[in-house]
Amino acid sequence: MNPAGRIHVGLDLVRIGHIEASVERFGSRFLDRVFTEGELRYCMAERGPSASRLAARFAAKEAARKILCVDDEPVGWRSIEVVRASSGWCDLVLHGAARTLARRAGYVGFSLSMTHESEYASAVVVGERRRRKENR
Repeated sequence: MNPAGRIHVGLDLVRIGHIEASVERFGSRFLDRVFTEGELRYCMAERGPSASRLAARFAAKEAARKILCVDDEPVGWRSIEVVRASSGWCDLVLHGAARTLARRAGYVGFSLSMTHESEYASAVVVGERRRRKENR
């Protein structure tokens, strides 16, 4: 029994060069399949290499998918969105199937941490599920 609820952690590490290669090879077909309009607007508007920001978001989506895969149901890339607040913090926003799976699994909140440095981008997603009522 965990009185604080059930915590699930997803972690992913992405080589930034793999994201660059996918963008070069598939272009907008890859970008539009994986990222939302808001994510692309942010990642492509900033100065500096956009591949590191894209890779960090890819890692965040993959980390979230790891904890959302309930009964092996697929979760679409664009149903998980990384939203950057004006304060600089990033949050996950779930849409469609991802939101449905999260609700069905009893998730009440998520925390996200992303980083990128040199060749790699990484993300950790922590999901908290509500406590299940115990039969007494």
